[in-house]
Amino acid sequence: MPSRYRSEFDSVIREVKAHERWFSRSLPMIASENVASRRVRDVMASDLGHRYAEGWPGERVYAGCKYIDEIELQAIALGKRLFKADFVDVRPISGVVANLAVYSALSGPGDRMMALSIPNGGHISHGKRDFSGSAGLVHSLEIDYFAFDKDVMNIDVDETKKRIRAAKQLRLAMFGGSLFLFPHPVKELSEAFREAGATVCYDAAHVIGLIAGGRFQDPLREGAQVMTFSTHKTLFGPQGGAIASGSEFADQIKKAVFPGTTSNHHLHGVAAKALAFAEFLEFGRQYSGQVVVNAQELAGRLAGLGEKVLGEKVGYTESHQVVVDVTKYNDGGSMEKLLEEQNIIVNRQLIPGDLQAGRHYTNPGGIRLGVAELTRLGMGRGEMAEVAEILHEAMGGKKKPKVRARIADMREGFQRVKYSFTESPAYFFS
Repeated sequence: MPSRYRSEFDSVIREVKAHERWFSRSLPMIASENVASRRVRDVMASDLGHRYAEGWPGERVYAGCKYIDEIELQAIALGKRLFKADFVDVRPISGVVANLAVYSALSGPGDRMMALSIPNGGHISHGKRDFSGSAGLVHSLEIDYFAFDKDVMNIDVDETKKRIRAAKQLRLAMFGGSLFLFPHPVKELSEAFREAGATVCYDAAHVIGLIAGGRFQDPLREGAQVMTFSTHKTLFGPQGGAIASGSEFADQIKKAVFPGTTSNHHLHGVAAKALAFAEFLEFGRQYSGQVVVNAQELAGRLAGLGEKVLGEKVGYTESHQVVVDVTKYNDGGSMEKLLEEQNIIVNRQLIPGDLQAGRHYTNPGGIRLGVAELTRLGMGRGEMAEVAEILHEAMGGKKKPKVRARIADMREGFQRVKYSFTESPAYFFS
């Protein structure tokens, strides 16, 4: 009997294959993306993806969890070791959900939080209600901003201390962000926040792998009391979230995650997080060191070719990110499209001064480049020099076929996932 929908089914598979073929011949440089190993992806496709286990291990709402509990307890134990934390909750299904759980645990509607503004690097989950930011829209927090020094692309300590003293009902401080080039002054500001009655939090979504690898900063030893993060980006797990803190926050956070902000928490993701934590304990220091070396090499090479790389006064970057002001060409939105046409995948980026110049998120002044995925594919400093040359040529937009061919040739030797117990293909369907 003929099937009515087989053609649609086959069409989806064709699109998946087309996507993987495209990415296997491209430069994937979205700073919030990475590529997982075969074993991590295998457990994501396991029967765990069909099951429910609401609650904490040993306290489930559902039966059938005897092995699921053991997996989650292993994930927690590995997370505690990796992040040197007394408490870890691996249930949040994203970094935003992890942030919402912390807001719910440690503040109430109408309280104030200090964070970075979005043009200065803040994430939308830290944002005001007026901008549909999660903190304001979902949790009704009022948002004050850190003072920011665009010359060094970091928080201005002295001016921020003045803002802390002037703030009222300040309950949370949220370090970290989306545009995140340098360690934040947690040590310099945490005491002032605590004196004002605020809990010091750190959104490590982008840099958690660099933190775990000892290549960035150590927020929980520098004064942060709670750290949220994504489990992908510079940490090469599945897309998801987690929270690490001292034990004094454990009960509040556990309840804020379930039943507060999460029902079932994607059990295949928990198993995949556990595997990624184990991989990172083994390979994370080497990997994260290479990430920072690669980002600095890319930034320096681009600057040498005449591109306007932000953070020049302080060495451009100490993370996986490089940010380029592209206003001499057009704007970040146009540049994002131009590069995509040449198989270079980046994202447009608001940069300091954009709003004052009349630019907004669809046409910002910058692009953000990430090297986490290219590093996991095995690229080093030599490849970053070539990537810089390719980017510089591609931004001119005059030799698109040549650029695409050069990238395809370069990628031939970088099709497998490194920094893992067993090397595996990066693309299965291509």
